[in-house]
Amino acid sequence: MHRRNSLMLLVLAFTLIVSVLPATAQSPVEVTLWHMEQPPHRVERIQMLMDEFNAANPDIIVSQEPQNWGEIYTKAPAAVAAGNAPEMLFAIPDFTPILKDLGQLQNVADFISTLDEAHSFYPAAVAPYSYDEGVWAVPLYNMVQSLWFRNSVFEEAGITPPTTWEEWLAAAEALTTDGQYGIGVPANRQLYTDQTIYNLMINAGADEIYNSDGTLRFSNDATVAAYDFYSQLYQFSPPDSPNWTWGEAEACFANRTCAMIMQFTVITTYDTQAEGDPEDLGVVAIPAPADAENPGAISYANGVMFLTDDPAKLEASQRFIAWLMEPENYGRFLNMEPGLFLPVTEDGAEAESFWNDPLVVKYRSQVETMVANSASGRLFGFTNGNTFPSISAISAQNLLAQTLQLIVIDGTAAADAVAEGQSLMEEAISG
Repeated sequence: MHRRNSLMLLVLAFTLIVSVLPATAQSPVEVTLWHMEQPPHRVERIQMLMDEFNAANPDIIVSQEPQNWGEIYTKAPAAVAAGNAPEMLFAIPDFTPILKDLGQLQNVADFISTLDEAHSFYPAAVAPYSYDEGVWAVPLYNMVQSLWFRNSVFEEAGITPPTTWEEWLAAAEALTTDGQYGIGVPANRQLYTDQTIYNLMINAGADEIYNSDGTLRFSNDATVAAYDFYSQLYQFSPPDSPNWTWGEAEACFANRTCAMIMQFTVITTYDTQAEGDPEDLGVVAIPAPADAENPGAISYANGVMFLTDDPAKLEASQRFIAWLMEPENYGRFLNMEPGLFLPVTEDGAEAESFWNDPLVVKYRSQVETMVANSASGRLFGFTNGNTFPSISAISAQNLLAQTLQLIVIDGTAAADAVAEGQSLMEEAISG
């Protein structure tokens, strides 16, 4: 009898222990981030930050799955439709409407307000994600394109950094010599080409692709002038330019095959694969016509979207992003690619963790120039306070780049190509 009672008490004790385990030993909430920052050193930096966050927050496990821009416009919607989308996904403004239209994207207006109180977002970073009575991504980092060159190459040729289109074209021609092309400009049907041609559209006065009523105004004289000038620069670009993305342009500059390129940054490539002499690395704003009224360059804030409506996973995701935006962490995040990613918050722009990175210290002058250039930055479909979500259909098909290919590859006159480009865009947004 004694043994039987002892056994019953043991079973009862075990039952009580099991019954309280869920309340005291909850499994960590697991969330995944998809991003398109594929270079290994960027993946490594993101992982370092995730490991640090996970160690400090044992109730959460954040992991990453790098993706690529060539597939994400179709892969992400397919993942949403299949019910296996990540909780977080990096975005650019013209990508976000695609996910929003699927009904899974979370409105982060309240979260943005909380972060803004702590860190003070630059309004221009938040604006492209704000429409339809919500905010659909949290801005994380800004980017701006500039014109990169070597001071010594210009000096040897007796050339000063160009500020006008006339000077720019003359420099590209003068710098085209045996073994060197005056400039490297892409013609691939890809995002990089969309970006570089839009630099010229901005400075030609064609930055507005839409009329105020949402109809397209792509086909106009200013756009034609931008495309025509691009085709003139293209004469002095390497013959493999139609196959280029960002990496090929940087390599062409690093190995001295290209005297100039338009790029967000070349600092890491130049420092690790070329001379690494900060005194010789030149960077200026993208040249503009002499009579340009409002010059600038393509610039936009990359953000993070939340694709989960699970309260625990959403809260875990937002805790990670809030941690990332803290100044002591934020600079280290931006410097996964020093000089490429620029702050979107006031305290981030002053963070010691941003400015004390060895490469940023070494190339501080170039980074400061990029920060200044970003002040006049714009993005197609998000200009002058207007937001046109249908730009995502145009961007997803790289129709700015396709229009350029009609000129530089097929030999179509610029005016005819731009008219055809508008027709392709109208078809894309109507579908």
